Order: sequence, then C-alpha cells, then structure tokens
Amino acid sequence: MTVDEPLTGVEWRVVSVVADGTTHAAPASARLRIDARGTAAGNLGCNTFSAPVALHGDRVTFGELRTTKMACDRARMAFERLLGGLLGGHSLTGRAEHGALTLTTGHGDHVNLTRSTPE
Repeated sequence: MTVDEPLTGVEWRVVSVVADGTTHAAPASARLRIDARGTAAGNLGCNTFSAPVALHGDRVTFGELRTTKMACDRARMAFERLLGGLLGGHSLTGRAEHGALTLTTGHGDHVNLTRSTPE
C-alpha cells in the first residue's frame, strides 16, 4: 500500500495520540493536511504549523515543524507538545483505510486521524 494518493489533498482531523500505551484525546482544533508539493500544515491543538514532508511508499517523513507561538490552556499545550514531538523530524508508517489514517512511529506510538471537511 502507498499513502501518496489517499493521504495528500485531504483535511485530516486528529482524533487521538497513543503514546507509551496511553491514549490522549485531541482538541477539536487539531488538524493535518499534506499537499502534493511536499508540505504539511495544520493545527497541533493550539498553534498552527507547517513542515516539509516526504512520502515514499507507506513512509511519511516530516521535517522540522514551524509553529506560531500562541499560549492556550494547559491541556491543549500538553497535547500540542506530544503531537509535535511525534511528527516533527520523524518518519512514520502511514495506513489509510475506510476514511481513517494511522501514523505509527518506530516505537509503536501512533496518531489516529479521520477525514474531515475543510473549514
């Protein structure tokens, strides 16, 4: 399976992150979109971000994240640090099926996303 076609051009809503066996629900604002030109952009839960991204087979590799610097409540900031830490500068395995996308790290942590209507 390749993630190139089902992944790009889709507005993905982050549902949750599972890290170290614990599920963390995402704030409603958490989003991800990858375009065909190799750029990822979205919202980490509080701040917006962009990053270069490369797709190769089922691998999704994010470059360094560039983010805005707004402050939000403690819970949203904690989620943002977690999500940003999993994506920024890392290569993940992507699996897209039935309107859902799972991005999994080499350590088994994962980001769960679902197709969303662009705002």
